[in-house]
Amino acid sequence: MDTTSRPWEPPFAGTEEQAVLGALDRLRATFRWKADGLDAQGLRTTVGPSSLTLAGLLKHLAVCEDHKFAVKLAGAPMDPMWDDNGWDEDVDWELTSAVDDPPEKLYDLYDQAVARARARVDAALADGGLAGPVVETGPDGRPANLRRLVLDMVEEYGRHTGHADLLREAVDGRVGEDPPDGWQPVSGDGWRWPQR
Repeated sequence: MDTTSRPWEPPFAGTEEQAVLGALDRLRATFRWKADGLDAQGLRTTVGPSSLTLAGLLKHLAVCEDHKFAVKLAGAPMDPMWDDNGWDEDVDWELTSAVDDPPEKLYDLYDQAVARARARVDAALADGGLAGPVVETGPDGRPANLRRLVLDMVEEYGRHTGHADLLREAVDGRVGEDPPDGWQPVSGDGWRWPQR
């Protein structure tokens, strides 16, 4: 398979590290494609009685990337961009406040959070691989490992990419499992394909 036109495609017979990280990056790319190229109205579209929006998902997944791969990975603080938040008043602040954010800000928040997460994961891989311990602990108090954090993020994206499928179809009918060959984001300028 020519992966240059499909850089999100994980290897078919790669190592465990390539498979796990490839699965996460494929979901990131699929989610980003589902959310790509929309104006404020498109990003604020809801389906049925739900208040969930693609705007909210962009911001929520940006928060998840920073929390998972800064706080839970290394005990580092969240990126300063999150300092001025409303979580004390609203535990779903990122989901609800996103409808007031301009599209460019949302795409940049997401793209930058993914870039930071990739850099942090790459550093952790170099320091102990997927089996390397992280700051997050399990119920027994023992540290989790990087593999667990990455797979938890795969689960997070699996859930929300399904939501994004429904929301994007409601906006303009876009459907599909993966981006089309050669796809590149048209919104934001911070998205970069990983060089793994």
